[in-house]
Amino acid sequence: MSWYRIALAVLLFATLSPAKELMRVSDDEMIIRGLLYEEYKAYEPARQIFGKLYDETGEQTYLFKEATDALMGNTHIAESIDRLKAWDSQHPDSIEVNRLLIPLYLTVRKTKLAKKQAEFLLEKSKKPMDLELASNPFLYSGEFKRALGILSKVYEQTHREDVLLRMADIMDEYTDQRQKAIQLLETHRRMNISSQDLYAKLLLLYGKQKDIDGIIEIYKALYKQNPRKAFLQKIVEGYAYKRDLESAVKFMEEMGVKSEMLFDLYKATKQYDKALKLADYFYTQTKKPKWLAEKAVLTFESAKDKNDKKMISDVIKTFDEAISKGVDDSIYLNYYGYTLIDKDIDVKKGMKILKDALKQQPDNTYYLDSLAWGYYKERQCDKAYKTMKRVVEEEGLEEPEIISHWRAIRQCK
Repeated sequence: MSWYRIALAVLLFATLSPAKELMRVSDDEMIIRGLLYEEYKAYEPARQIFGKLYDETGEQTYLFKEATDALMGNTHIAESIDRLKAWDSQHPDSIEVNRLLIPLYLTVRKTKLAKKQAEFLLEKSKKPMDLELASNPFLYSGEFKRALGILSKVYEQTHREDVLLRMADIMDEYTDQRQKAIQLLETHRRMNISSQDLYAKLLLLYGKQKDIDGIIEIYKALYKQNPRKAFLQKIVEGYAYKRDLESAVKFMEEMGVKSEMLFDLYKATKQYDKALKLADYFYTQTKKPKWLAEKAVLTFESAKDKNDKKMISDVIKTFDEAISKGVDDSIYLNYYGYTLIDKDIDVKKGMKILKDALKQQPDNTYYLDSLAWGYYKERQCDKAYKTMKRVVEEEGLEEPEIISHWRAIRQCK
């Protein structure tokens, strides 16, 4: 708070005691006091001051200030209504009185009288502020179509977003016009700079409509304004729901995104060559050995000939480098160990690596399947059978690889 405001506060609370309020001071000092009270939201004493000024001078400005403070403080509403009506009887057809009477009547729930004032205001004025004010009694009384028609005129003149959001609420909740509300919001969004509230409203309405395409488009627009990871995640989730991950990839490529999210999408859509290039980029940028392990996996997965000796040699070399630099994630250990076993490259080494993976996840059935296959390759049929039996009991016989391993291991036993 500035020293000026502190001084005002001291003046306000030091000089405006109840006893001094009764003392006669000049009109100018009374006005200053009233304005100070309003600044500090002390509406009741402000109302009293402007009411006194009105009684002494008969000037309408003070009467309207008195009524406004009554409205803001929610005190002496009935008294203010009576005083405004008395003034109106001497000065009929006053728009200013009419503007004050509408919210005052609504405050004491005299909706019919507020509607009567609203009808008068609609006849006398086409100003947006008056139209907006006149719509309130119809909203309170549940005449939503009438209120919506009035607010539409306000929006046509001002293109105010807050008015449009009120209209969207009415159309969604009360007039069964959700699709039209979406159209209006979308038009506004495309032609104006819009707030987060408008985007949130569109997301809500699209959600109610179960319109995934609409939701995706809104998150795309949000991402283009502010490239946050959360928005990108929502876009991917939307495309995943539609089972259209290729479109998610396309959008991210258009936006120049280079992220682990895109990397995962490349793998999910089996675009291994692109994933391999991205893994190489990440390793160059970060030097994290995880990306060497990913390169090893992708080199194998992208190969047309899974028995190509040079390719397998490159995979082994890359895995060994990754492990030597600290990779110990069980996912990579299982993949490497199984490759060594399945391709009959080094079964013992593969088994050792697999057991390291199982130390991290001893109940992982994929790892146990690999271990059982290792026992099979070593001709330890009993161990292979017991391990594979556990896998089959938990996973069933649905995956081709499990079926193949189970059939071979049973024959081994």
